[in-house]
Amino acid sequence: MITQIRGRLVEKNPTEVVVDCNGVGYLLHISLNTFSSLPEGEAVVLYTHLSIREDAHTLFGFISKTERAVFKFLISVSGVGPSIARTMLSSMTSEEIQQAIASENVALIQSVKGIGAKTAQRVIVDLKDKILKTFELDEVSISNNNTNKEEALSALEVLGFHKKQSEKVVASILKENPDATVENLIKLALKNL
Repeated sequence: MITQIRGRLVEKNPTEVVVDCNGVGYLLHISLNTFSSLPEGEAVVLYTHLSIREDAHTLFGFISKTERAVFKFLISVSGVGPSIARTMLSSMTSEEIQQAIASENVALIQSVKGIGAKTAQRVIVDLKDKILKTFELDEVSISNNNTNKEEALSALEVLGFHKKQSEKVVASILKENPDATVENLIKLALKNL
């Protein structure tokens, strides 16, 4: 099992990179989050996962051990293959995925291309306890934030703002102020809408 590759980055695309490791070029499939974190043409360290199927041996590369751990959790769920897991890690950061699973946010998980309602629910059922235990997330603060977020969004909707626009603004506010109260969320959102 190849668990890590250290070498010079010789080719970089949004979906894959080639790392030269002592004269051997390894092709690694990556997420957009990893792509944006990689330097250009420098020595890099990527944590890897080797996916073996009948017709292919595919090496996936990750910028951090956390991203790799989330990927491994995701592919352990029935109906989620490596390409869907990579798409999920490209759509959201590994921290956002952990929060979505821990707070049982089916809509956010389902927003990823290739994931339907049943698969999103299966991801939550299969992974919630593992995510909470592995990453030591505090379930109380997660559900509290989720409740605050939902209350703020419904208030903004009543005020006549579009739900999608409000969700983006509230999500960015929660990134900066994870402990924001409902009132603060609404006030800050109104300034940005």
